[in-house]
Amino acid sequence: MKKLLITGFEPFGGEEINPSWEAVQRLPSEIGGYSLTKLLLPVVFGDAAESAIAEAERISADVIVCIGQAGGRNAVTPELVGINLRHASIPDNCGNAPEDEPIIAGGNAAYFSTLPVRKIAEAINSVGVCARVSYSAGAYVCNDLLYTLLAHFENSGVKVGFIHIPYSLEQNKEPAMDINDVIKGLTAAIENIDNS
Repeated sequence: MKKLLITGFEPFGGEEINPSWEAVQRLPSEIGGYSLTKLLLPVVFGDAAESAIAEAERISADVIVCIGQAGGRNAVTPELVGINLRHASIPDNCGNAPEDEPIIAGGNAAYFSTLPVRKIAEAINSVGVCARVSYSAGAYVCNDLLYTLLAHFENSGVKVGFIHIPYSLEQNKEPAMDINDVIKGLTAAIENIDNS
């Protein structure tokens, strides 16, 4: 069975929960021919990616799928691209607040996801969960994680991608999505990772 590392984030920005980790925790241990390893990541520039890389290498992951919260979005949004930029609108959970810094000095301007993001978005929509491709993972820790993983695993055969999800209903913010719908959407996404 192939190995998939799926990550979620701890709460940040004063929130008590992070729906990314709430959803990841509730996924089954096997989906679509993949055994899932679940990892909680810190909302800290650099540290999140280091933790994910270490765990991916420890389990010899075939695929890495990272999940994060994107407040303000009303759909599950697979990310197409990670950019070489750190810019914090709020400090991370260790108080770091970079302003327009490169993630990797002299690195590529951007890397494209190595997951079939359009097929994944279609698959999520097909199970009745709103989804669309996103062309910006922002410049906060989510993008930092995506870009660093894509750079690290370039040409390794390890597929890497990132999926943003809306607030959950429990957070009492709008727009929001029921966590059960998020889980249904993520399951469909994983089932279609090899659908290139």
